[in-house]
Amino acid sequence: MLPSPEPPPKTLNTKTPFTSFTSIIQPLFSPQNPRSWILFTVLFIQILLLCNLRSFPAATRNATLNVSSPTLVHDQCSSGRIFVYDLPPTFNREILLNCDNLNPWSSRCDALSNDGFGRSATALAGIVPDDLLPVWHWTDQFVTEIIFHNRLLNHKCRVMEPESATAFYIPFYAGLAVGKYLWFNSTAEDRDRHCDMMLRWLLEQPYFKRSNGWDHFITMGRITWDFRRSKDEDWGSSCIYKPGMRNITRLLIERNSWDYFDIGVPYPTGFHPRSLLDVRRWQSFVRDRRRHALFCFAGAPRRAIRNDFRGVLLSQCRNSGESCRAVNCAGSRCSNGTSAILETFLDSEFCLQPRGDSFTRRSIFDCMLAGSIPVFFWRRSAYLQYEWFLPGEPDSYSVYIDRNAVTNGTSVKSVLERFSKEEVRKMREKVIEYIPRLVYAKPKQGLEDVKDAFDFAIEGVLRRFKDQEEPGFQKW
Repeated sequence: MLPSPEPPPKTLNTKTPFTSFTSIIQPLFSPQNPRSWILFTVLFIQILLLCNLRSFPAATRNATLNVSSPTLVHDQCSSGRIFVYDLPPTFNREILLNCDNLNPWSSRCDALSNDGFGRSATALAGIVPDDLLPVWHWTDQFVTEIIFHNRLLNHKCRVMEPESATAFYIPFYAGLAVGKYLWFNSTAEDRDRHCDMMLRWLLEQPYFKRSNGWDHFITMGRITWDFRRSKDEDWGSSCIYKPGMRNITRLLIERNSWDYFDIGVPYPTGFHPRSLLDVRRWQSFVRDRRRHALFCFAGAPRRAIRNDFRGVLLSQCRNSGESCRAVNCAGSRCSNGTSAILETFLDSEFCLQPRGDSFTRRSIFDCMLAGSIPVFFWRRSAYLQYEWFLPGEPDSYSVYIDRNAVTNGTSVKSVLERFSKEEVRKMREKVIEYIPRLVYAKPKQGLEDVKDAFDFAIEGVLRRFKDQEEPGFQKW
């Protein structure tokens, strides 16, 4: 009888609870399993957030955690938001397309090219630093309408819904539209045509009706006097005197100092920086520049004018020998700047700034951009024009000489020689400090780390509109 077989040995169960758990989740963490990558990504992001929060100061961390999600990012538009009207193209785009016919003498297409900056100023090679040559253009003095329109279309505080706006921009190229009709045999109707059409359109807009224009603004790219015709036979358009324009804030390169709604903004110069680095580079360049002449004058005499003051200054300049440099701007030689003008300003401690065809002239800004100290003979040339852009103390950056004293024999050279080197250095430093406020940047979004003339203008407009809504403000 065979012995009964022994039972098979019992197999020990070596699976611990841990190994069982591992066997369950191991497939989940397999690289071939797409869910594992999602899990790893979520965990990694949470770890990063935790580490970053621990690196913040406690006060900052608490403040961040206590705000609601829509305001996590600082509100950069606390001063207001801007709605840009989509005007019919006849008021802006078609005017640019018609650039060949905007001037009775020649085409304006080159001047209005490159988003209004004009042709590249390659002739300045050797005068400006090589790395800054690309930011220099032959920019026309009457193109602020184009510059402001492009910048506002790309502004961080632009809104597409008018109900959320606190300011309304009217992109009408009033200066370019009237330019061809300011000369020769145009009629009053010709000079007013575009403005009349624009106002008929604007007066039908509900948000204009709501405020009667108090929260609306416009750029008019010429001097205010080109839009203030009182009688049909007089110069210019009567656009500013139209009823619909009464309460609209107007940005002009020369304002009427007694009109609340006129705001003076800097004439465009040829320098359009791309970055803060361009601005700082230029400031250093003009600060370190060796200047050989005491003063200079860029302009032309007005021989048809009796007792022409420009002629007096040119005469004094010629009689001052090497102390004064002059640039003859007869005709249209200096209309958009020349290399001779910039080189002369860069070489001079002071630059003489008499009134131009009106109280202001573009030369003021060309001069200061070059780090030269402006010498004024009319207070309305700058002090009563550009309050948002120039220092509040005129003596800190400029010299004022009474024009009547000069006409009666006072020597400009003698007055300027009285300033010590230290006084000149301080005035120049103030001029250089304010250069960013006097120029229009090249990028349509502006510069990230510094405000330019456009930024100061728009901030001023928004501040004005906010002030107008204060209880104590009296609207008329």
